[in-house]
Amino acid sequence: MAKPYLVFCLLFLILDHGEGENECGESWCGGHGHGPAIRFPFRLQDRQPAQCGFPGFDLSCTETGDTVLELPISVKLSVKKIDYRSQVIELYDKDHCFLRQLRGLNLSSSRFRFKEGQSIDDFGLFNCSPIKVPDEHPISCLSGPTYQVYALNNYRGGPSSNMIILSCTKVYNVLSIPFGIVSNDDKVLQLKWDEPACRHCEVKGMNCRLQKNSTRSETECFPRPTKKNKGTTLMATGELLIDHLKLFRIYGAVLGSVILVLVIFATYRVYIRDKTEKEYQERIEKFLEDYRNFKPTRYSYADIKRITNQFTHKLGEGAYGTVFRGKLSNEIHVAVKILKISNGNGEEFVNEVKTIGRIHHVNVVHLVGFCADGFRRAIVYEFLPNDSLEKYISSVDANSHFLGWEKLQDIALGIAKGIEYLHQGCDQRILHFDIKPRNVLLDQHFNPKISDFGLAKLCSKDQSAVSMTAARGTMGYIAPEVFSRNFGNVSYKADVYSFGMLLLEMVGGRKTVDVTVENTSQVYFPEWIYNLLEQKEDLRVFIESDGDAALAKKLAIVGLWCIQWHPMDRPSMKKVVQLLDGEGDKLTMPPNPFASTGPARINASTPARPLNRELEVIPE
Repeated sequence: MAKPYLVFCLLFLILDHGEGENECGESWCGGHGHGPAIRFPFRLQDRQPAQCGFPGFDLSCTETGDTVLELPISVKLSVKKIDYRSQVIELYDKDHCFLRQLRGLNLSSSRFRFKEGQSIDDFGLFNCSPIKVPDEHPISCLSGPTYQVYALNNYRGGPSSNMIILSCTKVYNVLSIPFGIVSNDDKVLQLKWDEPACRHCEVKGMNCRLQKNSTRSETECFPRPTKKNKGTTLMATGELLIDHLKLFRIYGAVLGSVILVLVIFATYRVYIRDKTEKEYQERIEKFLEDYRNFKPTRYSYADIKRITNQFTHKLGEGAYGTVFRGKLSNEIHVAVKILKISNGNGEEFVNEVKTIGRIHHVNVVHLVGFCADGFRRAIVYEFLPNDSLEKYISSVDANSHFLGWEKLQDIALGIAKGIEYLHQGCDQRILHFDIKPRNVLLDQHFNPKISDFGLAKLCSKDQSAVSMTAARGTMGYIAPEVFSRNFGNVSYKADVYSFGMLLLEMVGGRKTVDVTVENTSQVYFPEWIYNLLEQKEDLRVFIESDGDAALAKKLAIVGLWCIQWHPMDRPSMKKVVQLLDGEGDKLTMPPNPFASTGPARINASTPARPLNRELEVIPE
């Protein structure tokens, strides 16, 4: 039984090898000669394997035989013509309404750009109901019987523009599109690509493909197949089959038995693994389908490998994954977090994409895209070149990285504004639950951006408390109520506490005294700071002027307000922003948050324990 089955399989493989070179041949959606010819760098994604095309050049066919190109983000246009020699593709909209389609167009994350010679501008679409605007032509495909829709150039105005702005309602923006599309003069959209470069092959009348065993986007030319070549290939295949049949008969029974056992074993392993993985994947796919309107770019795992150059530049590693540096096709640098497979339930992945994808704030890291390719998951962020805040406040050689107290004040204010936006600026309140220096990244101008939303939770702004099954966060930054409800309900005030500890570490990271001695009578560092301020003593930090001392004192006082033991005693982040933005000499000392945790008064000269001492879990 095994022998004829094995011979059949090997026969199929040999015939398939003989035809393998033709699987990437020229194809059409509407049959031979109907519609644009499709060859490298394009491929039909449902009919040809990935190696037949270049990433980002996937085409698909409709039931009516039309060829379709999908552009970011969720823009699907029909292909009219592909000029391989000029490397230009002409697109059109079957519904004759480019402006409806191009609302989400973002060529920066694609391989294409607009062809030269086109006037590119940003336009706003306005609903003018029921008035008509003189000297302006409405967009017929977007207008209706009771209203007219007009496109207004965002940078050029006139009398009719003023009338539109004052009398009409703005619907949405269409950014960076050719003027001819808006004026309806252009019936097709012309896009150009630069890589891969195949002009030299087209000029020679040859086909183009990627060089074999090359890690770069280098191409090579090869002759186009002819009927004669195909016949020769089939003859050689037949001769090869006859030469090998005897050998197959000899080894067929043994190999067939071994393969059968391996197939059964592999099938069982795959079944067990996929049973769980399928549930996780269905959950993630359902979320991504619901999330599609937020328009982040979805990448395949092959895209992620290309972006990171096969994961060559590692930036760091955390509890949930490893971060690599990468580069998009448009030379934009990004940071790519590859989530660990062991965390396979997808909770951290869904949390980060769902949370960051809806945030647009200067002090929150920007989500570029994500990958959910089977059990492989990755998140693509903007790249921030100056590492995390931890590097500048916790360095062994702290003075070599000192940013100055004014810059630290700006960084603290930026972080506070970012957290305030998470709490109040979105449709739902976002609780981060892991505010700490390592999760604050710095851009080229040292502007802070909050990152790592794997532990975040969403809740209604009207919700005064959130439910938690277990404590979450980093020891040393976790609010007391997260450990025990005896201190109050868990709410957005938990982030306020973490921010207060971060502020005190920004001050404490500049200490010039040894904070690691082993005297058991040492006190907790925030308490030591409180005692110094209460006794009006010098904070003993690295300062060069009276202005530096005032800024350090302001950061310390605001931090102490934020770490009050009970949530109701802590200020909101809106109030924290006001405190940091105001005059430091007007701040009042908060109540002593340590009054019930130890002796009433401890000598301020006693050195302090490190800031990140281990907290004790308080049973409920």
